Amino acid sequence: MNNTDFESRMRSFEYFHSLKLPPETWTVIRVDGRSFTKFTGKDFDRPFDIRFSEAMANSAIQMIENLHGIYAYTESDEISVLFPPSWDLFDREVEKLVSVSASIPAAYISKQFDSLVQFDSRIWIGISEEHVIDYFRWRQADALRCCLNGWCYWMLRKEGKNEKEATKTLYKQDVAFKNELLFQRGINFNEVPLWQRRGVGCYWETYQKEGYNPVKKEKVIADRRRVVANRELPTGDEYKYFLSRIMKS
Repeated sequence: MNNTDFESRMRSFEYFHSLKLPPETWTVIRVDGRSFTKFTGKDFDRPFDIRFSEAMANSAIQMIENLHGIYAYTESDEISVLFPPSWDLFDREVEKLVSVSASIPAAYISKQFDSLVQFDSRIWIGISEEHVIDYFRWRQADALRCCLNGWCYWMLRKEGKNEKEATKTLYKQDVAFKNELLFQRGINFNEVPLWQRRGVGCYWETYQKEGYNPVKKEKVIADRRRVVANRELPTGDEYKYFLSRIMKS
């Protein structure tokens, strides 16, 4: 068997190598931290740590810039990055996309905290702008739920309850019960920082930068693009219109 035939035979066993995203569809890549409960148990504020949140937002920015996304949303230990129908990075090969996308935040977070962390990656496909908006509203609703649960759980833990006792206290309790639990302890959940309740959005913006034209020997103003992190995202219909503007830009 010559080398060409041998290589071809070996590559034939790469079963998912030829799997590609459907053409002309909206794509969201979502990465999630693996075993992050153990990782964030060391030297982090509970229920939320601003250093960790900023690191996740910076990881989201890295993903937008490296993978050519148009929007990223992060809450807790997850990041969702949106790509337009025209996006064709890596020829839309699923195997390459999930492996590379997971490596970006893993490398960034590991470096920031000098601790080895891992992410998994998955792909969501949307056939319309409405589907995309529903996806991100779903993730924001998850952020709100997790925020309320997190505040209640860690309030109970700080009062001396162990993991099992705190979990049992909150089991099957509704939103009203949890809000009241916090209120009785001096916390109005509606006053918890927005980035904790609604997550953080990252997207491109155009700004003006002053430069110098050596030929004309004069100052010039040039348009530049950068990715910014928004810690005061809207919600409800305002979030819908916010996302729609980004998708149309």
